[in-house]
Amino acid sequence: MVFDGSNNGEKQRIIQEYVPGRQITLLHVIAQPVDDVYDKLGVPHDGAVGILTITPGESAIIAADIATKAGEVRIGFLDRFTGALTVTGDVASVTSSLKAINDYFEEILGYAPSPLTKS
Repeated sequence: MVFDGSNNGEKQRIIQEYVPGRQITLLHVIAQPVDDVYDKLGVPHDGAVGILTITPGESAIIAADIATKAGEVRIGFLDRFTGALTVTGDVASVTSSLKAINDYFEEILGYAPSPLTKS
């Protein structure tokens, strides 16, 4: 669908589909979140926060296991239906845990990896 701004007054519809692939779609470290981020996530004010989304969603269970074995992190949130996972801990532990997840899923399970970003 091309949006050229000339819809002649008609409403445009966008249809989005969720196609589960084998991929990590987001891999991000928030090094020093503000208090509101901790509060909205419902996690302790405890260092860095790592965020990951993965498809299929059940893979988040495996990712959580890898994260907790790869570094001193705690699971903040895990949703096997959406593939969302947050972990908390010091910056180095969160970063190494997310890297371990990315490496495992790419090398062992053949998933498409995601670049690790940081703010």
